[in-house]
Amino acid sequence: MLPTFMPVATQAAIKGLTPEQVESLGVSLILNNTYHLNLRPGLEVLKAAGGAHKFQGWKRNLLTVRSLIWICLCLMQVQDSGGFQLVSLSKFTTITEEGALFESPFTGEPTMLTPEESITIQHTIGADIIMQLDDVVSSLTTGPRVGEAMERSVRWLDRCIAHHERSGQKDTQNLFAIVQGGLDIELRDRCLDEMTKRKDGVAGFAIGGLSGGEEKDVFWRIIERCTAKLPEDRPRYSMGIGFAEDLLVCVALGVDMADCVFPTRTARFGVALTHYGPLNLRLSKHAKDLQPIDDTCPCPTCTDGTSRANLHHIVTHETAAAHAITLHNIVFQAQVMGRARSAILNGTFPDYLRTFFSNYFGDVGYPEWCVNALRSVGVDLLESSNIPVIPGQGSKWEYADSKTAL
Repeated sequence: MLPTFMPVATQAAIKGLTPEQVESLGVSLILNNTYHLNLRPGLEVLKAAGGAHKFQGWKRNLLTVRSLIWICLCLMQVQDSGGFQLVSLSKFTTITEEGALFESPFTGEPTMLTPEESITIQHTIGADIIMQLDDVVSSLTTGPRVGEAMERSVRWLDRCIAHHERSGQKDTQNLFAIVQGGLDIELRDRCLDEMTKRKDGVAGFAIGGLSGGEEKDVFWRIIERCTAKLPEDRPRYSMGIGFAEDLLVCVALGVDMADCVFPTRTARFGVALTHYGPLNLRLSKHAKDLQPIDDTCPCPTCTDGTSRANLHHIVTHETAAAHAITLHNIVFQAQVMGRARSAILNGTFPDYLRTFFSNYFGDVGYPEWCVNALRSVGVDLLESSNIPVIPGQGSKWEYADSKTAL
């Protein structure tokens, strides 16, 4: 079921939704975070519960994350090894060759997370997909620290593979490597060369260390470089990717999996995602609009006829609005990737890309980086199109101002 998007359930829950609600949306793969679950509720509780699936009442697949705290969906449970916390909680962290020494943000208690311990924790959590522990730096970091982190990530991968194979879990839990190297093409190439030598020890590869504020024109070229050198018979997972245009560009470049908190987090701020761009339902322009978010959307919020006006009315006052928009946004992400999957199988993926980007950006102009990225794989958005090209990042958003926001 690739390509796929995985919703993030950092602490064993997608905020505001029950596991039954999430499963009813067609989600088959979510993401938990190793670092957080190790701290709370802790391994003793998880062991007693029979693993994270049973603890959170999730019957499908799980991935546990390591490097960028993101989480998503397929037909397995995937889990992140903790690496993203090396960035997001860097003020609490000291990196050595042994591992990452964390100071708990809750208690101040020090915790050493080694590659071996990271794998052991993920074994206990019981995720279907587990991630190596990697040394992660911000994508905007330059200098020798980037190379140091990349080389250490390769050495830590060796330790993760060895520990995973000794455990006897290789046939039941799938270990992914994480490619690092920042925005340096030479470092990425070296990492790719070393990690692909270890192909027989891993079930898939993730592309880490991006989505940290780098220019999109740089971002897509790093993705392209990685997918071109990664084995075609292993899933390629781009970590922390959530914008619809980013997802589709990455799929076009050869990415199979992605995750991000964006669709669920943005829902809590009253923003609904649609095939014509995001709707900021806090804006007063929606106060009298009795349409659903999208009258073609199969999510419970839209099929029940919940209006934009109703959501605008309650969005800053009632948690029900955040729940309703979260349901919608998860379905939107699944539609974007599901339609891409169907188009690939039907041989119509280029047409799908042109239609999606025309609908999504037709009123504002195509982001130049999207045009360049898709041209690199033979898809010309400007073919038979009068839509202008906009330089820069080109993210589409409904911004609030004093006249349109309440």
